[in-house]
Amino acid sequence: MFQATRRRLAIWYTAVTAVLLLLFASGVYLYVRTTLIERIDDTLSHVVEIVERCVTNSRCASTLIFEPINADADQFRINLEASFRNNTDTVEDDHIDLEWFSPTGELLWSTLSEPLNIPLHANRTGETVRVVRKEKENSQFPTPDPPLLLRQITQRVEVGRQVLGYLRVSHPWFEVTKPSRQLIVDLALGIGLMVLSVGASGWFLSGKAMEPVGESYQRLKQFTADASHELRSPITLIQTNVQVALADLDLAEVETTTSLQYRQHLKMVERLTQRLGKLVNDLLFLARQDSGISKGTFSLCPLDALLMEVVEEQQLLVPKKEIALSLDLVDPPASETSPKLLENWFTLVGNWDQLVRLFTNLIANALHYTPAGGRVKVELVRIEGINRVSGLRYTSGQLQVKVSDTGVGIPAEALPRLFDRFYRVDPARTHRAGNTATASATGSGLGLAIAQAIVEHHQGHIQVESTQGIGTTFTVTLPVTLES
Repeated sequence: MFQATRRRLAIWYTAVTAVLLLLFASGVYLYVRTTLIERIDDTLSHVVEIVERCVTNSRCASTLIFEPINADADQFRINLEASFRNNTDTVEDDHIDLEWFSPTGELLWSTLSEPLNIPLHANRTGETVRVVRKEKENSQFPTPDPPLLLRQITQRVEVGRQVLGYLRVSHPWFEVTKPSRQLIVDLALGIGLMVLSVGASGWFLSGKAMEPVGESYQRLKQFTADASHELRSPITLIQTNVQVALADLDLAEVETTTSLQYRQHLKMVERLTQRLGKLVNDLLFLARQDSGISKGTFSLCPLDALLMEVVEEQQLLVPKKEIALSLDLVDPPASETSPKLLENWFTLVGNWDQLVRLFTNLIANALHYTPAGGRVKVELVRIEGINRVSGLRYTSGQLQVKVSDTGVGIPAEALPRLFDRFYRVDPARTHRAGNTATASATGSGLGLAIAQAIVEHHQGHIQVESTQGIGTTFTVTLPVTLES
């Protein structure tokens, strides 16, 4: 129990830290990526400013050299050779490409080896474009180049109201994607190492936090076991003395009114000591199961023979209630031909006494809450592969026992707490069921808790399904062989 709590605490520590680290890493990634994009856009804008800065100032040593078209000098054009003759080498060194377009959008000059197959439109804020390259001709198969990603700014160049053309500046996008990918790898490695470190630290710290609770719980279990053990002797002694006194009364030749009253009181004391003795034994059993000091030994147990004994005993306890109690053993499939397996088809490794107690509790409960004329059915079947109850997959076979009744049923809100110690759904159900022969199996509220402890001790699973007014089904699934 404490290991499960410790594991849950460590998982919560790790999960919360992982979420916080992911949020932090996402913020860092977005900040770095945005910074890289802004830096590229600033570079492109700066190149555009340098190239066109003196277009509107005729007294400046212009980067874009323009000349008048007519004598009135009211129309101009760009001198491409004079303007761009020295720009090619410079932009190649900076990995920046320039393109000059006419006012109609026709490409007139470019530093690119081949023109880009993308439309022209003015954009001064920067945009990312995807360029699909042409296929390369091979001797056998044409192979397309991978698409090219570029960051671009397109500036319209004007003198007065005259549009001289369009200048488009392109920058490779890999200078954003490459460091971004590397940042993702670095952040992932960092987060992974941090999560592992936090997981180990959380496991250590949760263990430290659980130590005082574990020690207190161990002391409480030890106290319960010691107290239960110490109470067994005086209870047994009281019960023995009561039985001796009753035997003396039986030997008396004449019974008086006083002796009859005396006998009734002794009978009541006997019943109470029997109930108290059973309660002490149940507490001692649960305390030993919790502390792991159970003395039960495991051996090969034929579950079919065990159920036959339990059903036969229970049939003797309720002769007047007219309840049909049956045992159904599901035969092996016809495809199974192994003589050794067929001989031990219903045999498992377990503790005989504990299994008897388990199925006695379940069958006694079913009989107790089933009205006269009802039916209780016990079914034993061997299943292979997937456990249909828990959904788990096992390498060895499983033995599944179903105890079904047509009794009063259990409310749906009570099912989650049904296996809690000292929990009883409704004490009035006992009186409505109308059976006192099996009250010892249900009087303390520990019967189902003991059943669950026995099932868990055998590495099995117990499940309950119930509908009020229709009946209840307990399903116990036990592995044939225990895992070490």
